[in-house]
Amino acid sequence: PKMPGQDTAAHAYSCCFSQGEKLWDALKISAYVFSTGLLMFTAMVNFASWLMQNVTLGSFWQTAWLKFYDQMEGDEWTIFLLGAALVPALAFWGFNGILLVADITGKPTFITRYRIQLGKNDPVDTKKLRQAIYTALGNQFFVSLPMLVPMFHIMQWWGNTFSKELPTFQWFLVELSIFTVIEEILFYYSHRLVHHPVLYKHIHKKHHEWTAPIGVVSIYAHPIEHIVSNTLPVMTGPMIMGSHIVSISAWFSLALVTTSISHCGYHLPFLPSPEFHDFHHLKFNQCYGVLGVLDYLHGTDRMFRQTKAFERHKVLLGLTPLSESIPEPPKKAE
Repeated sequence: PKMPGQDTAAHAYSCCFSQGEKLWDALKISAYVFSTGLLMFTAMVNFASWLMQNVTLGSFWQTAWLKFYDQMEGDEWTIFLLGAALVPALAFWGFNGILLVADITGKPTFITRYRIQLGKNDPVDTKKLRQAIYTALGNQFFVSLPMLVPMFHIMQWWGNTFSKELPTFQWFLVELSIFTVIEEILFYYSHRLVHHPVLYKHIHKKHHEWTAPIGVVSIYAHPIEHIVSNTLPVMTGPMIMGSHIVSISAWFSLALVTTSISHCGYHLPFLPSPEFHDFHHLKFNQCYGVLGVLDYLHGTDRMFRQTKAFERHKVLLGLTPLSESIPEPPKKAE
């Protein structure tokens, strides 16, 4: 006969074993991601070092920066505003301007043939689009811009942000890696937080009005969400590192373009795959992060891994749309 509590103990042991196995798998994935990143980082550093020595790009950028600094007469606030606000905004709207042409007109077909959710936003609802653009502009001007004021004073306190000497390319790559990890952690957990039923109803539901998102929807959000999930995760890394304004400008621009790609609705050749986050908009309770490691650890990508979208979640290196080479299975007749 079984002893009292034997089933409970066995169940607890099974759960602990399962969690330990999942943690081990997540650590292996993390090790793979970081080892691959380290190899790429080493290759990029070696290439950059060769480039700097043989093509003198380092002196070119350093000279250009000094000329710009002198033209601004060392006005740190103006330099910060241009670097942290204007340049990223131009990158965001420049990239999304191209996508909006495709969303509205359905042309060029070179873009629209790579649509992920076939038949959606074909063409986009112009009324919803106007609302999304107005909200995105409002978040940029009335939320992101004021948040740069305290950030400016923090960066001044560090004392390196407006240095006349640019950081090395190698150091920028180190910072970029740290920024990415910090953003992933803060975004994943803040994103999970706004999916709590109470917060979702009043805050995050606005962003999920788009079950088939487009690029500009990346910052279509309630102001509180824009602060907590969109802006702070991106700002925190540079504030911790005391980064140079040039590094901040490049990071902010890269972050805005990357999140636009994640929301754009097109799996375009040679660009990062947007399948992961597109699936989140489709199913709501899957794929909360950016890199996917925390989703795997917490089991919030389990459904995604069982779909064709997961098979398509890779960089497209050819010109044939993955929706054609890896199509959805035919729906069963009712």
